[in-house]
Amino acid sequence: MRTQVLVLAKAPVPGRVKTRLCPPCTPEQAAAVAYAAIEDTLDAVDATSARWRTLVADGVMTARPGWCLVPQRDGDLGVRIASAFTAAAEEAEATLLIGMDTPQVRPDLLDAAVRAADEADAALGLAEDGGWWALTLRDPAHATLIQEIPTSRPDTGRRTLAALRAYGLRVAELPVLRDVDTAADAVEVARRCPDGRFAAAVTECLG
Repeated sequence: MRTQVLVLAKAPVPGRVKTRLCPPCTPEQAAAVAYAAIEDTLDAVDATSARWRTLVADGVMTARPGWCLVPQRDGDLGVRIASAFTAAAEEAEATLLIGMDTPQVRPDLLDAAVRAADEADAALGLAEDGGWWALTLRDPAHATLIQEIPTSRPDTGRRTLAALRAYGLRVAELPVLRDVDTAADAVEVARRCPDGRFAAAVTECLG
């Protein structure tokens, strides 16, 4: 199967990223944590079996060798997610989109998220805060089903799952992960993945 992974990320600019870490972090520390989260996520994607890798960037970012770079569309998060699928996933038979808030992801988990499309039309990984961290679609056009769903709410994940199933799609459920939004999230996720850049940045910034 020809597969692709999209990483939706915001440029780690102080004052624009991970603002919910402040306080206790300074804007510069929050940006350092965000940068580490992005790098660990890209490392994990690089170690997968995906044929194509695309960074879908909000702000000025540079793609790694072997990656494509696509700017995020203006609009709310749902619109940007749907646009990422339709703009960047045309050649792939299955496309996985993840963000920069789950630096604990590992290559085997990402490969499993893509393989879920072998038996289903979509796969969704819910987050502990009620959102979702990963979405695999066999047909990227189905991303339009979620662009009107309100994001950053305790029921965003459940509503996304319901919308996909209401359309008649077979949806596989992926493991639930914890997003990094707050300082408490950062500390807990760093505890669960102690060996990467993210854990080192959290230790330096949050102790």
